[in-house]
This record gives sequence, C-alpha cells and structure tokens, in this order.
Amino acid sequence: MYDYLIIGAGLYGCVMAHELAKRGKKCLVLERRAHVGGNVYCEEREGIRIHRYGAHIFHTSDEEVWRYAQQFVTFNHYVNSPVANYMGHLYNLPFNMNTFRELWDIVTPAQARAIIDEQRKEITGEPRNLEEQAISLVGRDIYEKLIKGYTEKQWGRACTELPAFIIRRLPVRFTFDNNYFNDRYQGIPEGGYNVLIDGLLDDKKLTGSIEVRTGVDYNELRKDAAARKKILGRTEGRTPEVIYTGAIDAYFDYEFGPLAYRGLRFETDRFEEENRQGVAVMNYTARMVPFTRTIEHKHFEFGTQPVTYVTREYPADWQPGEEAYYPVNDAENSTLYAKYAALAKAEPHVHFGGRLAEYKYYDMDDTIRAALDAVQTLS
Repeated sequence: MYDYLIIGAGLYGCVMAHELAKRGKKCLVLERRAHVGGNVYCEEREGIRIHRYGAHIFHTSDEEVWRYAQQFVTFNHYVNSPVANYMGHLYNLPFNMNTFRELWDIVTPAQARAIIDEQRKEITGEPRNLEEQAISLVGRDIYEKLIKGYTEKQWGRACTELPAFIIRRLPVRFTFDNNYFNDRYQGIPEGGYNVLIDGLLDDKKLTGSIEVRTGVDYNELRKDAAARKKILGRTEGRTPEVIYTGAIDAYFDYEFGPLAYRGLRFETDRFEEENRQGVAVMNYTARMVPFTRTIEHKHFEFGTQPVTYVTREYPADWQPGEEAYYPVNDAENSTLYAKYAALAKAEPHVHFGGRLAEYKYYDMDDTIRAALDAVQTLS
C-alpha cells in the first residue's frame, strides 16, 4: 500500500517524493513520459549532455534551495551570458554597456543613459500594450532590434496586441556585465540534470521508499479501474494521498475548456567541429528568422569534444495533448484557471502543485522552493 501517489516525475514531483520518503512514506511516482526529469531531462550524445526541452540554467538567491540542490549534485561555474543576433550583428545580453557600445558607439554610462532617456519620451501616459511598455522602459532602438521580433515569435502575436504587463520591467545595466542573472548562485550540474533527478529519486538512505513507473498517463489510468488496480495493487480500504503535478485542466477533463499555452519545437544538428557558435545560447531577434534561439549544449559544461550539437528552438502554437511550456497568463486564462483552482481545492485527497497544476511559470529554484514549502503542509 502506498502512502502517496506522485503524478509527474519533474523537479517538483521528485522533490516531493524525496522529502516524503525521507519522512518514512511509501511513494509511487507515475510519469507520462518515457523518462523522469520533466523538462530538465538531458540526453547524452558523444559525451555531450543535450537539454532536450530547451536550455536550463540553475540560478537562485535562495541559499536554502542552493544548499538543498547541492546535496545531490556539484554545480560547475557556468555563467549565462547569451548573445543576441540581429541581422548578423551581435549584441551582449542582458542590456548593458557592451550592448550600448555596439548599438551607439558610446563609451560611458552617461552617454547611454542620455540616449535611452530621450527615446523613452516617445511614450506618454500609461502604456497600452507591450510595444509601448518596452519603449517606455528602454527606448525605440533596443525595442526594435532586441525585443520586438523575438517577443512576437515567442507569443505568436504582434507586440501591439500583447498586454503591457508581460514586460513589467527590463533589466538595464550601466556596467560592462554580461551575466544574465542577478542571483547570487548559478551553475550547471556536473554530469547534467539527470544526476540531480536520480539523486532525488534514490531512496537507499531514506526510511521510506520511492517506486517510479514511466509511460503511465494518470488521467487515463483514472478512467480504467482494472488498469488502476493493476498499477496500484490492493488498497486495503485506504486511499493514498495524491500529489498531482500535471495540467490542472486535463485533470478535470477540460470541463471549462483548455487553458492556453505556447508550445516549442526543437531541431538538433550534429556538426563535425569543436565549436560552432562560441556561446551556449544565442537569441535570434529578427522576426524573419523562424526560430528564437540556438543552443550549443557543450558550452554548458565547457566541453572539448571534437564534435558539437546545436539545437534550434521554434515557438509553436499549442494544442491539448502536446507538451505545454509557457502559460498565457492573460485575463481570460487567469479567470479560467481560477475556476479549475476552485475545483482543485475541493478535490479530496489530491494536492495540486508545480507549474502545470498551478498554471504559472516557475524557474527551477522556484519549483524546489514550492515543493519544500508544500511538503510541510503534508507532514
């Protein structure tokens, strides 16, 4: 008899499984995909760990979360310093003095501030859409070259049709600092994220136990009593608690209609060269380029292999049943989510958590923090 069924073997589900097993609970983790790890899963090819579902860089200012993750992996000293490619011209990200020097051939912070402040004057009053919001923050030049095309590809809509709140702020540094994140801690797990996931699911030193079964769709399993009994075994009159990390609307069979997401499509090529683009992440900000970025995976771990793999990342429309990446948290979908959240609150013996169940974008440290906080309410 299991104490907990954990639906989804992503980072949230794996942290929950580890913490509950540490407290002596017997956990069964059911994962719809053929592998554990969710979107941080890595495939290894010729010694190179490929981030199968897009680039994942661990960063946090939460010292407790940083220490927690370090129980299972050692992080290298990778610092995310992406480059933007606009019509063949390269600019450092985030927006900093290196960016401004390339844009305007200036050398001092005062010069950069003066240009941005002048261009911001174009927008008066409250910004009505994303375009006006971006220009009010960083000016027309940066918006046109480094924001507009990328954003329109990402969301599949013109910036004038997107709400202003999507870009509440844009990081602008008047220093020569290409570190994308402001967080205190940053790095990539040595050996890839699978090491972190395997460590979380290893129950050898725990008082409870963790069993994992992949290729099992829990929402389909719920509809088949015989299959459910085969997977779960005898219940002996007890109902195990469920930690559900899947899509909340799918759990309720889309009773109010599906929530909206943006999807992604990936194409990976192998190159007979040691170094293809010189950086792990390169953003392509021109609208005419169909992909948003390219990822040269070996640079995450400072690889020296004689070959390299580069992934092109394409934004895509999303349909239920496909992998969901970015929630569309506009007013309509927020209202729809509230209806599902009300159903979830009333669902007996089921606890909803994680990015899909909560319909929000979570960074990896946010995910770990949310799971650590949630487990306290269960034990």
